[in-house]
Amino acid sequence: MATTYKELPKHHRATRREKQVIAASSLGTVFEWYDFYLYGLLATYISAQFFSGVNETTAFIFALAAFAAGFAVRPFGALVFGRIGDLVGRKNTFLVTMGIMGLSTFAVGLLPSYASIGVAAPLILLFLRLAQGLALGGEYGGAATYVAEHAPEGKRGLYTSWIQTTATFGLFAALLVVIGFRYALGEEAFAAWGWRLPFLISIILLAVSMWIRMQLNESPVFQKMKEEGKTSKAPLTEAFGQWGNLRWVIVALFGAVAGQAVVWYAGQFYALFFLEKTLRVDGATANILIAIALALATPFFVVFGWLSDRIGRKPIILGGCALAALTYFPLFGALTDAANPALARAQANAPVVIAAHQGECSFQFDPVGRNQFDTSSCDIAKAYLAKAGVNYDNADLPAGQPAVVRIGAANIVAPDPGGLAGPERKAAIEGFQASLKAGLAEAGYPAKADNDQINKPLVVAILWALAMLVTMVYGPIAAMLVELFPSRIRYTSMSLPYHVGNGWFGGFLPTTAFAMVAATGNIYYGLWYPVVIAAATVVIGLFFLPETFRRNIDR
Repeated sequence: MATTYKELPKHHRATRREKQVIAASSLGTVFEWYDFYLYGLLATYISAQFFSGVNETTAFIFALAAFAAGFAVRPFGALVFGRIGDLVGRKNTFLVTMGIMGLSTFAVGLLPSYASIGVAAPLILLFLRLAQGLALGGEYGGAATYVAEHAPEGKRGLYTSWIQTTATFGLFAALLVVIGFRYALGEEAFAAWGWRLPFLISIILLAVSMWIRMQLNESPVFQKMKEEGKTSKAPLTEAFGQWGNLRWVIVALFGAVAGQAVVWYAGQFYALFFLEKTLRVDGATANILIAIALALATPFFVVFGWLSDRIGRKPIILGGCALAALTYFPLFGALTDAANPALARAQANAPVVIAAHQGECSFQFDPVGRNQFDTSSCDIAKAYLAKAGVNYDNADLPAGQPAVVRIGAANIVAPDPGGLAGPERKAAIEGFQASLKAGLAEAGYPAKADNDQINKPLVVAILWALAMLVTMVYGPIAAMLVELFPSRIRYTSMSLPYHVGNGWFGGFLPTTAFAMVAATGNIYYGLWYPVVIAAATVVIGLFFLPETFRRNIDR
């Protein structure tokens, strides 16, 4: 029988081979996250290219929904590829997932726009996002399991924390590529065609990453199980058909991963979208500020992974969730003050209120994409303010009265489209929008953030604080999930709660949060989504989540 990692003398445990495993696994996973995050970073351009048949607010939410679609199928990828990984091995499985991921990303860069091929464009885009999501569903569990099964006792948190950095490094790499092309081409050329280049160059990264992964050997724990004939014959049945294991899948999901997921996506993605869409910071500046904050925070993934080897996984993960639930509202409020101080002053000095009969007001998101929100005076007013990202409160009026937009002490009456048709209705709406735009400007509401007025050090500090919460919850999570489950069904068991949590609870966060904002008019209302889930995770985790950092994972 071949010598396994567990049989090596203690002084050989942190050898060059283990370092190569960490580096190769991490580099490959960085590439996959780079691919996946490009779409999120370029959501504004993608909404214009592939969802141009609907109004702007709906188009952006559609683009976020297509982004989330890739997350929606991740649990199914976890089931498919997790089963294969437990049956045939870790290494070959994540070679396949990488190939699917890379080719799907490259194809996005070649896809014709809605203007060229109509509805086929968003449908093909959706198919490619689904393929990416399936592949990513099989990638993370394989990489985390592979590294953990090479790690010496007492260092699994440290070793797997390098895998945890890959998501941020992948996002960081995508940010740098997008920023580079934006500055090289200019905003106009980048918006027209340059946004495709980050997708197209991924084919080079795919080739390099595949070559790196092919240099690796199989996991020693899996190799030992295979030689001893102890691999699972039915991983799905063992993992989810037996309550003894299924209960830990459920506990892992609701007592750790759900909170970790919403903290991660709120701290990295929602913060970026909030800067661009709500605070009107230009895309290039927002990307740079996020990139600086991530660069400063990324080493703490490893710090918290190392710390979890000493004090445990549970207190760090649940502590991060608790801090997020307590600090998100003040942090995002401070972000508004720092990134767009003119907007913050206008909201304080001249708050906007829409007075209307609430029965005439529609939910400001149309999943079919056909509602232009022009059939009632309330809809006309809310549609403009939602598009402008203006915070507003609601007040009720008796039925039959037209909506009134109050900006401080000024009142602007919205047109009643009921008695208007065709060009007359269009002219009335345009006149109202012009008056509203002028009224907002007079009250100090800026059309966009003034770069010279942005308190960039403070913005970076706030984004860094949000990213630090991400490092707390995400740094130890891989080690904890690996330790929760037996080796024969580990790939399958850990992949599902991870990808349900991150694919569904986290992946749908930007879409859900922006829909909540559009529905209520409160730019901070979407934060209730991560706050409630993070708080629930703390409560469930405190009572049901076991501590795992001293467990033997060779069982």
